[in-house]
Amino acid sequence: MNKTLILFSSVHGQTRKICEFMAKRLQQQGQDVTLAAISEAPELGEFDRILIGASIRHGKHNPAVYDFIRQHQALLDTKPNGFFSVSLVARKPAKNTPETNPYMQAFLAKSGWRPKLLAVFGGNLNYQGYDAMDRNIIRFIMWITKGPTDPNTCVEYTDWQKVAAFTDKFATAA
Repeated sequence: MNKTLILFSSVHGQTRKICEFMAKRLQQQGQDVTLAAISEAPELGEFDRILIGASIRHGKHNPAVYDFIRQHQALLDTKPNGFFSVSLVARKPAKNTPETNPYMQAFLAKSGWRPKLLAVFGGNLNYQGYDAMDRNIIRFIMWITKGPTDPNTCVEYTDWQKVAAFTDKFATAA
């Protein structure tokens, strides 16, 4: 039985929700899965495979994600691994792959890490769940990118079939 570690960096909870979905799917396939926030990561050496998911906030991944990767890159590279990014820009068909998503490309350039599997997933837009500052910043960004700006908007852009397919691919990655 594979021991899998799924780590997440999530601001408003969608990345964690995606990781919980993945954990459940892998457990249904017989894998032993541990799910943890990246800030509470257990000892990596005891796991056979490691998956990291990180959200975008105001155009950037959390600096803790980069710190974690820098600290553990040598070990990560010895195991089947993967990374996925969650953002609202990934709602757009022209920006929903690792090759076309600007945040994924920035992550790869900044981190120097080359995960064996990559994915990009759309996030969740819930203006009522944000504080006033985030709500205004995100509405402005959505206005610029021609997205919904109504302050009552709540739309989940996550393609769960895409998440399931990526999870299944990760389950068999060598």
